[in-house]
Amino acid sequence: MVSGLDDQPSDHTSGRWRVTRREALAALGGAALASSSGASKTTMAADRGPDAPVHVRVYPGAVPFQARLRYGLGELRRDWPTPLRDASAAIEGAFEQVLAYARERSRLEALEVRVERGAPIRFPPSATPLSADAVLPSLEALLGRFREQLRKRTALTGRTCHVLLRWSPLNYRVGYGGTLAPNSVTGETDDGGSGDAQTVANVGATEVWDSRAVTRNMAIHETIHTFLPHDIVESIGEAYCDHELGTAVRTGENTLEISPIATAYAGPDRIGGGTRFHGTGCCEKSRFSRHDGTDGIENWTYTTELSDTTCEGVTRFLEWRFDS
Repeated sequence: MVSGLDDQPSDHTSGRWRVTRREALAALGGAALASSSGASKTTMAADRGPDAPVHVRVYPGAVPFQARLRYGLGELRRDWPTPLRDASAAIEGAFEQVLAYARERSRLEALEVRVERGAPIRFPPSATPLSADAVLPSLEALLGRFREQLRKRTALTGRTCHVLLRWSPLNYRVGYGGTLAPNSVTGETDDGGSGDAQTVANVGATEVWDSRAVTRNMAIHETIHTFLPHDIVESIGEAYCDHELGTAVRTGENTLEISPIATAYAGPDRIGGGTRFHGTGCCEKSRFSRHDGTDGIENWTYTTELSDTTCEGVTRFLEWRFDS
């Protein structure tokens, strides 16, 4: 994990895959997964070659003073208040799972994935046009401003997924988050993108309307999207969209446990169907990797453990795009 006691999540993510960084590196044969608090321009420039690591860089957005107070006075001066730290740790844990899955099958043995923290993202007033986007920016507008910040930092390497942890609990135009073409898939592209993907996870929405468990899962969800292009998803079973690689498993008569890529899509399409708001993307529950149905379900729980189909999809993509 990222070093420093103040940077640890407030509680541990459940599931058999939640291991320490040291344990993960030992299990994966040395240095497959690395984590750091950032990368210098020199390092980023050196990481552009075909054998360079794949980066997942997570950036904290601005969190209002009153929101920070919910988590204690100690959070008032930090760029990484508790929910953002937990979201970042969940993303790191997801890639630990993917690489452990691949190593168990003697795959991706030489590929390194680095999950790291980027410097805070702040949008100056001069970058915000006098329009409806000034108050409630659309996902497209938000991603555009994010992209401009990355360009100014010369942070685009062609092998990086950039994740913005946004605090916008009332912005229905962003919802829980998302990504858009041509910067929706990590790696070199043929449709005009630079190869760097970018995505937004609306931590403010999940924290205010749902729970910390949903915050973790949606941070993983939006990040994993950029490693699951349609061609890869189609190659796994009969899945049409990546949400269908997830699982919804009954763990009790009235309880359904949802994996990250299925979060916001496994429940009925209504307010309070699992998450407070249902996702607006594609999915067909009959094509899920596993869906035990929602009849009689009263309790919705969330696991950060990825389904095998999700791990397989990300593994296939990493092999195809990056594993030389």
